[in-house]
Amino acid sequence: MTTEPAVTFPGPKRIPYPGGCVLEPGPYALEYLLKWPADITVNGRVHPNEPVFPFIRALLAEPDKYGLTPGEAQAARDRYVTLAGQALEQEGGDRAWLTRELDR
Repeated sequence: MTTEPAVTFPGPKRIPYPGGCVLEPGPYALEYLLKWPADITVNGRVHPNEPVFPFIRALLAEPDKYGLTPGEAQAARDRYVTLAGQALEQEGGDRAWLTRELDR
């Protein structure tokens, strides 16, 4: 029997890189993913259109505030790094950049 994770959210859609010489695609994608909004569900409660990165940081800082264990908050972090990391890598970035931002 598979159990639904305590924290769920969809992966980012294709990053809307505007092109041009303003910013390289990788750094632009990182900046986008640090602000990217999605509907986040925590233990069945939906948090609509929340910026995912700051929400994950809040979960990690105070998991009990959201009714989570530290392990469940860490699993949410891992999911973010995986899903957002895939989108970042498609634009020439590195998922380690996301890890670095989360560790700040």
